[in-house]
Amino acid sequence: MAETLIAVDTSKPPTDQPVPVHNRWHPDIPAVVSVRPGAVFRVECLDWTGGQIGNNDSANDVRDVDLNQVHYMSGPIDVQGAEPGDLLVVDILDIGPLPEWNWGFSGIFARENGGGFLTDYYPEARKAIFDFEGIYARSRHIPGVRFVGLVHPGLIGTAPSQELLDRWNRRERALIDKDPGRVPPLANPPTPESAVLGEVRPGAAWDRIAKEGARTVPGRENGGNCDIKNLSRGSRIYLPVYVKGAKLSVGDLHFSQGDGEINFCGAIEMAGWLDLHVDLIKDGIAKYKVVNPIFVPGPVEPRYSRYLAFQGISVAEDDTQLYLDAHYAYRRACLNAIEYFKQFGYSGDQVYLLLGTAPVEGRISGIVDIPNAVCTLYVPTEIFEFDVTPTAGGPVVVERGQAAMPS
Repeated sequence: MAETLIAVDTSKPPTDQPVPVHNRWHPDIPAVVSVRPGAVFRVECLDWTGGQIGNNDSANDVRDVDLNQVHYMSGPIDVQGAEPGDLLVVDILDIGPLPEWNWGFSGIFARENGGGFLTDYYPEARKAIFDFEGIYARSRHIPGVRFVGLVHPGLIGTAPSQELLDRWNRRERALIDKDPGRVPPLANPPTPESAVLGEVRPGAAWDRIAKEGARTVPGRENGGNCDIKNLSRGSRIYLPVYVKGAKLSVGDLHFSQGDGEINFCGAIEMAGWLDLHVDLIKDGIAKYKVVNPIFVPGPVEPRYSRYLAFQGISVAEDDTQLYLDAHYAYRRACLNAIEYFKQFGYSGDQVYLLLGTAPVEGRISGIVDIPNAVCTLYVPTEIFEFDVTPTAGGPVVVERGQAAMPS
């Protein structure tokens, strides 16, 4: 077994961990451990909310979640000899849930508190709890479904340089300023509220880092919250290095996820561990002209062979024609899938949660034939414990309960 360099205690709050964690990107957050190139080690991670969501049948916690806290990351990890301009090579050797955390959660966030891809249609908080049965996941809130999880880190990245951090903050502030009152907002600016900065102690340095530190919500040039479901066992990640030591951080572990993680808290979120191997390619950014990370997905994935593929085109719901708009095309594909599976007795909330958590495949199928982009959503039919394919007799409607709601 790989040596555990960073351990977590899920019974304690994020601010009282045995090894300090952090929830902002900043070059001046100190590394908590150091490794040599070639090292193999284990890192444990809290769930992305730091224990705010409970294994229960109420969505009050999803409704009231403090999103200023997220995401909680383990690290930074100093890689000896790493210099700006290098590529950090990270291999995911193994990954899984913590033994005391054999369950996960997914949620639809309220419009006024984060929202999601389909918040115009599903603006209220909902939750689904999933129990892990070995490699399988099953939910009491979405009955009749059982699927293989493709466990992966939603978030992994290196620390930005001060110059890169300043660029992030400038460009995201310019976007926010286009519509500063939008709900949900166009981006999340730095905020000292609920900032956790690892080993940085209160004082002038803490105040500066908390004021400047980038939120972890999106993926960026350093990697970050990319939510790529196929980065599971056997994957390799090439991350640009911007600061001495690289300062690798990881978190937001998922037991399973559909492409796009469409309901924002869309994966099956969990606390867990990763076994990692790291190495360096010196001057790799210039050698390979790298701007964003490069990923090599691993050979492990669920072996589903039959799918229903739902098409969407870039026509808005009010019948407005859009030009090669893949965002709208994927949205329409998801809405079409939701309406279809509702005919079997599920609520729209349940299907929305399912599409965010099951290993569905999202694809840009056509992006050149004006004016319509075509996106498709492939839903494996084997995840259902009944036949969901179209038949002459029509769908069999069964009462299928409901997702957890606020009380």
